[in-house]
Amino acid sequence: MAAIMIQGTSSDAGKSLVTAGLCRAFTNRGLKVRPFKPQNMSNNAAVTSDGGEIGRAQALQARACRSEPNVDMNPILLKPQTDVGSQLIVRGKVRRNTTAREYYTLKDELLPVAIESFERLESDCDLVVAEGAGSPAEVNLRHADIANMGFAVPTETPVVLVGDIERGGVIASVLGTWHLLESDERALLAGYIVNKFRGDPSLFDNGLARITQDTGLRSFGVLPWFEDARKLPAEDALALGRYGGEHTGKIKIVVPVFSRVANFDDLDPLAAEPDIELVMIRSGDPLPGDADLVLLTGSKSTRGDLALLRENGWDIDIKAHVRRGGLVLGLCAGYQMLGREVEDPDGIESAPGNSVGLGLLDVVSCLEGDKTLRTTSGTDVRTGLPVTGYEMHIGKTTGPGTHFPMLRIEGRDEGAVSGDGLVAGCYLHGLFANDDFRHGFLTQLKPRAESGIRYEQQVESTLDALATHCEAHLDLDGIATMAGVA
Repeated sequence: MAAIMIQGTSSDAGKSLVTAGLCRAFTNRGLKVRPFKPQNMSNNAAVTSDGGEIGRAQALQARACRSEPNVDMNPILLKPQTDVGSQLIVRGKVRRNTTAREYYTLKDELLPVAIESFERLESDCDLVVAEGAGSPAEVNLRHADIANMGFAVPTETPVVLVGDIERGGVIASVLGTWHLLESDERALLAGYIVNKFRGDPSLFDNGLARITQDTGLRSFGVLPWFEDARKLPAEDALALGRYGGEHTGKIKIVVPVFSRVANFDDLDPLAAEPDIELVMIRSGDPLPGDADLVLLTGSKSTRGDLALLRENGWDIDIKAHVRRGGLVLGLCAGYQMLGREVEDPDGIESAPGNSVGLGLLDVVSCLEGDKTLRTTSGTDVRTGLPVTGYEMHIGKTTGPGTHFPMLRIEGRDEGAVSGDGLVAGCYLHGLFANDDFRHGFLTQLKPRAESGIRYEQQVESTLDALATHCEAHLDLDGIATMAGVA
């Protein structure tokens, strides 16, 4: 049994990407590897083969290991619904809603769950590559920590620190993190990686020498900027800024950015297309009038983001877009918003109540019952093309509009299409990862030549390129030795 844990000196230091790269690199070396993250906070989640949900990053890391994702890989998942409250997912299932203050009292309840999942993974593979969350140096949260040293210490898991040189101050961030750790935590530090370097790495030799001199830690290398990281599904909403600006294609897709945007990996296959311009619209800005498609994404707060949509006047912009003959697609919560009403009688997302929808589809959604979590497949009604994906939602949508479905999924109708064909919605995430469907859908917007992009193959080749990148620039033999597999 062997394990290594990747912790960052800050959020967005590149922990998830480094973990994925190590997972694929060690898998390519012939080891049976599994990813693990004791606690994640993200609204970008994935459905597992065992019918639960975990963070999207852990699903990608499982793929890097050429393994099916399962709930033990991310036993604790927090999905923010408000500024102070989140949905708590334990081993893939909704446990309850919790405020941040309440959550920090749950260490005694949740740490044993995380350790049990870790030990189950560890007993069935050669190497577990674990990932921390945020930074281990948050001393104000140390008493409640199960994500970083609060997990590493009781499991005696060696830790590699990752520092982000792009944001500046990487020497101070590594030294400061080391300084703020307790002695038993420092004892677990196996070394460090300097990530996201641009230019000549030899120019940082003095920086490495100073870090090692002051901490005694071993350098496992300087990892240059990996440009193709944008081709991999992102972990959380911090990555939304990478969409847009890359292409100025002939098809313009406009996406209003919700405050609790969820499962925005639906955008990744679109961003891969060279003739697509993805335009992310933030609060305070109107939706541009020259859009070919307005795409409403998932949200962890359907009624809250429906209110945000109205506050920004986006409802007026969307209806004007439809009057001009423009198309609108809603996915999951976006689908619910397109209906006449969204009901939350039990206060599942926030205070109980109802919200008036956009009224562009003749349906009503009620947020009640158990969460639907499943991978599934079917066909697009308009084209007959096959589709696969996953459902992850609370609530049911009914009404006359459902008699004109968008999809046919395993013998049942799914979604709705307006009578004029301009507005559609469904619960199926992952639609655009289906290459033939994506091309057919985009051709509906404007005639186009097929790009030849094979999205899933692109993800695989990018993971292999990331592993090669890690092999070239990191001391993987040293990391393996520290993990106990060399």
